[in-house]
Amino acid sequence: MTARPAPTARRIRLAAELRKMRERAGMTSTEAARALGTSQGQLSNVEVARFGVSPDRIRSLARLYSCPDHAFVEALVEMATDKTRGWWEAFRDILPTKLLDLAEIEHHGTRLHAAHSMHIPGLLQTVDHAREIYRQAVPEMSPSEIEHRVSFRAKRQAVLYRDHAVPYRAVIHEAALRMKFGGRNVTRAQLEHLLKVSDHDHVSIRVIPFDAGSYPGSGQSVYFMCGPVPALDTAQLDQDHGPAFVDSEAQLAQYRLLIDRMESVSLSRADSQDLIHAIAQHL
Repeated sequence: MTARPAPTARRIRLAAELRKMRERAGMTSTEAARALGTSQGQLSNVEVARFGVSPDRIRSLARLYSCPDHAFVEALVEMATDKTRGWWEAFRDILPTKLLDLAEIEHHGTRLHAAHSMHIPGLLQTVDHAREIYRQAVPEMSPSEIEHRVSFRAKRQAVLYRDHAVPYRAVIHEAALRMKFGGRNVTRAQLEHLLKVSDHDHVSIRVIPFDAGSYPGSGQSVYFMCGPVPALDTAQLDQDHGPAFVDSEAQLAQYRLLIDRMESVSLSRADSQDLIHAIAQHL
């Protein structure tokens, strides 16, 4: 086991899952370390992502904790062996770490689901639309910070266009389509961009119309990033201080259901495209 400075989001999640696996087995870190023939301090360092962990050690821990889920264990092994240093690392000393974590989790997602009431999802925003949103931030951002964030958001959008892009599913309320961020021209270009992106087979954009009335999750924004197995899914919520990640079993189940219920009151893909087109035409 070797020390690793500034652990990535995936390594932090790996460490947390190993700790949860031990706790589900009803073992203390001291008991587990003794059974493995290592020290409690070394095991604790693994469980807080201070030390890396080998595939063999992960499998040994899984056997010790009687974890029956082979797919889950192998997903943890893949997380431990992944040496990817993504494009987001270039922003490490420029932007908050949580934004880098978002890009990393998103990059490794197997499916991406977004549900927004008042904003266009970040992966679907044009540069001009995103820039206007950042200009309205409180506290106010400097021009250079705005441009860094706009550039970062634009680079994140590559997940929609790379080879073998994963399925992306967005549910957007009609209110978000009618918010004139940056004025009519910027808004029209944003809506036209939505129509263009929605032509991709792996992208589903569904609109909740005003006529739907009240609906589950009104006022909420949820971004759900699926992992290689459901236990490694992550939900991201927008907060005033930045993105917040949740990954407990109960919370994940809640947000899966929420997105499904929001989609259930939305228009079909074709009818959603028609509504977006109509709004754009009347600007």
